Order: sequence, then structure tokens, then C-alpha cells
Amino acid sequence: MTLKCRGRIRGASPQRARYHSSAMDVDNLREKQQFEKLPNTYVIFITENDFFGKGKAVYPIERMNLATGEPFNDGEHILYINGAYENKDDNSDLAKLIHDFRCSKADEMLLSPLADRTRFFKETPEGVDYMCKAMEERITEEKLRIAYNLLQLGTVSKEDIAKATKLPIEAINELEEEMKNVPA
Repeated sequence: MTLKCRGRIRGASPQRARYHSSAMDVDNLREKQQFEKLPNTYVIFITENDFFGKGKAVYPIERMNLATGEPFNDGEHILYINGAYENKDDNSDLAKLIHDFRCSKADEMLLSPLADRTRFFKETPEGVDYMCKAMEERITEEKLRIAYNLLQLGTVSKEDIAKATKLPIEAINELEEEMKNVPA
């Protein structure tokens, strides 16, 4: 089973769901592999608002044979999760999870596993340190991606790339050397 999660309502078009589903199929299919060996895939959009406007917590999207009215059963699944869902009578785990996604404090959450992890990452020195390191790594990766793109252009000096990305010139030089060793 493969999962792909994406966010907001603007980026939750049916065509985007189709794209992500097909991309997962390409990633999961090996050379000479039988198509029947493709795993089930799930594209999950968690939207801030109710994309379909019908007040449901989840909108499962499945393909079907229109001539027979039967499911197509190709293993592709698309789920739209309504991040704005609120129903005081719904005590399902999904309703609780949607509620918890909107909470900024662990004490406001209903599901203890999520509250416990949130509390760890937001309120303990170890968790805060872990999150800070993860953010720093993400920022560095983004800077390296930008530097890579600028080096590929060949119109910006390495010194200017270092200044723009706030990366040390040594990192830019290393990146340039790595690029030379990558087959075209």
C-alpha cells in the first residue's frame, strides 16, 4: 500500500489526484513486472475546507464500470478529508483526528497518541531539538536545491550563489564537483 498526502483546497483538483495516483503507479512498477502486482495506492487530500460542500468528513473516490455499475477494483483509491468537518454527534476516530488537526495545543486534542506526540515535539527539550534539527535540514536541502539550479544555469558565479543561499563557498564547490560526476 502506498500513500500520498496533499493539502489545501486550491491544490485538490481531480486532475491533481489523477496525477499523483499515476505517479505512484510509475514509482511502484518495476521493469517486466506484471501490472497485477501493482500495490493498492491511496491519494489523500486533507483540505482546509469542504471541497465538495456536502458536510461529510471523508469523500472516498473510486472508479467504477458505468455500464454495469460495479466497482472497477483497480487498486486506486482517492480520499478527500474535509478539514472543516464538525459534527458534535460524530465520535468516530476520523472526526476526532480532524478535530485534532485543527488544534495548536496538545491539551485540546481528543486522541491521546497524537496529543502525546504533539506534546513531545512542542513541549520537551528533546522534541523541540528534534524539530529544530529537522527544520534546519529541510532549509539546508532547499538551499542546496536552489544552488544546484543556479549552478546548472551557469550564469551566476559560485560566490554569488553562496551569498544568495547563505551556504559556505565550500558547499557550493562540493556541489559543483558532485554535478560533474553525475552521468548526463
